[in-house]
Amino acid sequence: MAYQKDRPLRVAVIGAGPAGIYAADALTSSDLPVTVDVYDKLPAPYGLVRYGVAPDHPKIQSISEKLRLILERDEVRFFGNVAIGDDLTLDDVRRHYDAVLFSTGIPGHRDLGVPGDNLPSCQAAADFVSWYNGHPDALPARPLESERVAVIGAGNVALDVARMLVTHADDLASTDVPDDVLAALRTNKVTDVYVVGRRGPAYAKFTAPELRELPELDDVDLIVHPDDMVLDPASQELVDGNRKVRTNVNLFTEWSKKPLTGASRRLHLLFWRKLKDVTGTDDVTGVRFERTHPGSEHLGEIDAIEVQAVFAAIGYEGQPLPGLPFDPFSGTVPHETGRVVENGAVVPGLYVAGWVKRGPIGVIGNNKADAVETVRSLLADAESLPGAENPDPAAVDALLESRGVRFVTYDHWLRLEAHELAAGAAQGRTRSKVAERARMLSICHPDTQ
Repeated sequence: MAYQKDRPLRVAVIGAGPAGIYAADALTSSDLPVTVDVYDKLPAPYGLVRYGVAPDHPKIQSISEKLRLILERDEVRFFGNVAIGDDLTLDDVRRHYDAVLFSTGIPGHRDLGVPGDNLPSCQAAADFVSWYNGHPDALPARPLESERVAVIGAGNVALDVARMLVTHADDLASTDVPDDVLAALRTNKVTDVYVVGRRGPAYAKFTAPELRELPELDDVDLIVHPDDMVLDPASQELVDGNRKVRTNVNLFTEWSKKPLTGASRRLHLLFWRKLKDVTGTDDVTGVRFERTHPGSEHLGEIDAIEVQAVFAAIGYEGQPLPGLPFDPFSGTVPHETGRVVENGAVVPGLYVAGWVKRGPIGVIGNNKADAVETVRSLLADAESLPGAENPDPAAVDALLESRGVRFVTYDHWLRLEAHELAAGAAQGRTRSKVAERARMLSICHPDTQ
């Protein structure tokens, strides 16, 4: 049965990060009456704003205040701690909603793909980011036991990881890092971090605001090798034709001329080095690189650096979602302006937004225009949508309760947030983030432990 206009359009948004919440905003701001239920597998909303932004970037974290206003609308409900594919199948969801919009992001990471990348202390940068941001599924942070660490990649994630490794714990004490993370950072043995790019400085994907933070780090020497700053013709063309590239290269050049201050920690930015392998038998002992500068006398030479840990920060890799088609080459769901496409045909009632739609590119703000495009497609399709078999909102709550799912509503989340803020205030901090899922749920549901 097609959707009938005698009731509000019912839409399920899967993923409570920026893309999903911006989609809820666009849906509930339209002329058509729409109610939106936003699902997330985690007990807390906001996705990468909560779990992907470094704790020393409170201005970016403040985006959550704008997202909060959307979740507080009467037409929007939040269902946290609900995994689509486990707690609810896609068929379950489709029975209760006229349309389903996936905005789950891309959780997977790209492996280095070289010998030795399976050693214990060779980890994904994304895992370290999850750990210091208090993600419930984060892995332990082994590299804090190391003195020298290599971060492979030349983007902002690589810089975030490097900055967190060389920043002294006292400088993070006022942030929202979980208590156990802050305690672990106080034991951090790191003295040298090497951020390594395969190509030259003109090709680095760092943004200027991230780079300008580096000289402000306390007790940290920033090291750029002058030899790496010799530009080949292709690099010079990039510098001449792109203001952002020129700004970055000017910063690198300036830093390459600065003397060392004798700081206790050092952050090295290395370019023109292609990772050859990670060395070690039982664990990481070093990394080896092939020099790649096309005009250098060192082209093809092998550099070796002694390190005890390696982070892969070379991008994210998409994974198939239950019930949806998947393009393994792009790591995304095939679509046409947000409409899910399978075998060349649009699948009625299914939509995508965010990274699962366009790939892991862009900054948080890009998700808004992306979500609006998808919502336009969804609203244009309203009259032809399949229509929910049981659109009663209470039926969803009943189904989850019957399956014993301890789902988290927005009011439950407010309990957790109040707890974190109070715990942080007691320590003179902005917030003390709770990381363990069981503890998060016990705070959200204090009467059902």
